[in-house]
Amino acid sequence: MQSSDVALDTMPKLLARNVAEFGDSPAYREKDLGIWQTWTWKEASAEVMNLAKGLIDLGVKEGDHVAVIGRNRPYLYWSLLAIQHIGAVPVPLYQDAVAEEMEYILTHCNAAYAVVGDQEQVDKIQDLSNELTNLKDIVYVDPKGLRKYDKARLHSFESILEAGKKSGDNVQKELQTRMDKITSQSTCVLIYTSGTTGKSKGVVQTHGAVIGTSMSANGHDGVTNDDFLLSYLPMAWVGDYMISVGQGMAAGACINCPEGADTFQVDLREVGPTFFLGPPSLWERIKTSVNIRIEDAASIKRKAFNYFMKHADRVGRDILERKSVGFIDRFIYFVGDIIIYGPLKNMLGMSKVRVAYTAGEAISSELFDFYRSLGINLKQLYGQTEACVFLTMQNNNEVYADTVGKPISGVELKIAGSGEVLYKSVGAFKEYYKNPKATGETKDKDGWVATGDAGYIDEDTGQLRIIDRANSVGKLKNGSLFAPKYVENKLKFYPNILEAVLFGDGKEACVAFLNIDLTAVGNWAEKNNISYSSYQELAANTEVGKILKEHVEAVNMDLAKDTSMSGCQIKRFLVLHKELDPDDGEITRTRKVKRSFVAEKYADLVSALYSDKDSIATKTEVTYEDGRKGYLEATVGIVDATLYQLQKQNENAA
Repeated sequence: MQSSDVALDTMPKLLARNVAEFGDSPAYREKDLGIWQTWTWKEASAEVMNLAKGLIDLGVKEGDHVAVIGRNRPYLYWSLLAIQHIGAVPVPLYQDAVAEEMEYILTHCNAAYAVVGDQEQVDKIQDLSNELTNLKDIVYVDPKGLRKYDKARLHSFESILEAGKKSGDNVQKELQTRMDKITSQSTCVLIYTSGTTGKSKGVVQTHGAVIGTSMSANGHDGVTNDDFLLSYLPMAWVGDYMISVGQGMAAGACINCPEGADTFQVDLREVGPTFFLGPPSLWERIKTSVNIRIEDAASIKRKAFNYFMKHADRVGRDILERKSVGFIDRFIYFVGDIIIYGPLKNMLGMSKVRVAYTAGEAISSELFDFYRSLGINLKQLYGQTEACVFLTMQNNNEVYADTVGKPISGVELKIAGSGEVLYKSVGAFKEYYKNPKATGETKDKDGWVATGDAGYIDEDTGQLRIIDRANSVGKLKNGSLFAPKYVENKLKFYPNILEAVLFGDGKEACVAFLNIDLTAVGNWAEKNNISYSSYQELAANTEVGKILKEHVEAVNMDLAKDTSMSGCQIKRFLVLHKELDPDDGEITRTRKVKRSFVAEKYADLVSALYSDKDSIATKTEVTYEDGRKGYLEATVGIVDATLYQLQKQNENAA
């Protein structure tokens, strides 16, 4: 970070700096039809400025909220910047949001315009036209399928750019006037929370908050304009915004957009990012794909993999952290790197990763250690939408699976008497849009923000440890601690388990819902000549139940060694007859479980788990891809698991 950066407190100033200092360096890359296209900072700036003038010509006013919806593409990132340059406010939405979610956000923020990726998003908005009385015009990037649409309120991205190019001096002066008005306290973006515990709230973030936090995060890990970042996470998620816009702009780094979800893994290998962020669900999915490949490999390859991975588990993290390791162990690891670890990292697209982070949810220690043992510098950070993501980050020489780091520059932490984590930060949100009550409940008059998470500062490391959401942590009937997320993450380490939901607050014992990973369990079924026609049929298979019982009992045995968590052992569980789905409101778009909603929706199943029944017939409402509603009927089996006595070592089962 340069000393001059202290004055770079708005997005227009940052873009101008990037053009001046990194003008000919790559700024954005996109893979389209199998070919990578590149724009330098000078070229990207020209696109942003023409788009900004085109939006002014369209009628976008200062303060207008403009929705941005679609997959990760340079055109949509330029749209975010162009909207900010003209004093309007971008509001990114999830591209896979159902009509109800989209309607809520668009009406709540009174969106006046929308910039969308393709026909699918145009159709969704037009289907809501009667409800969206404030929405005036839609700008679309991909014209495919839109040729015969009424263009009265539809405008192609190219036409807006062209209008900007042809605009006269008056529009140019208006653009400059608007940019001159923007300060560090001007609203930069309106990002909606995931809505884990209720309706999403609109988080108002200023230019100063976004840029100040981005610069602190970049300084922590030395992110510069030489870095390559992969932009693949949902654009509506604050994590993507802070990396692809905040950190990318603050560092002048290159933003790379993959062709699509289907080509993500191939594109990841081709890009070779140096800085990478992935939620735990991604790290779990990658680990599952590795397991499947190894299961399908020849016997000699499986044996080699298992041998070297066992060795990596023992010494890999020490080697990564430059600790003392014996010559023989280091040599074996060197050989393993040539034949196992190196090729595996290359296959995963992680060969050039200098630093990787996991965020958004807690990650199991087993999964975390797996990647670090390979030599991937995976670290943990902690934050939230209201803080522009970054609150704590781990240093390279202080990485632990059960902590999330120390406060970064510009952040203060303290723990309330209730155990809730509080913070002050340069990135603290300005307010919740149109919700002063929630703002006052979250941020006090002195600027301290309540995270809603329970945690404490670890005495040995000085790092923050997060236990769970404050409203999720409770007590069992016998007074034992109930911390569901900790147990759920242990369960999800097993590739066969995609999702887990634990219940037990105020009860005599813990019970759980499990979702199978269809890819992993489907691969097992194929190898064992077990036929199935649907997720529901495979989930109900008794052999699958036996496999998951082994996983649950292994977790129980592990919990029995932990004095504080031994009460969270799972007494009974069931395999849900459907995957938890954001379209059904059961999980958020970032795959966070809406625990109270799930408990209410499946109250009959929870009650059955606490009864002496061994199965229960149930009927569940589901949402199809086209938005239609229907019902799914099933008889769900219930499995009893062994509980273990509290012990320091693995001894006798109770």
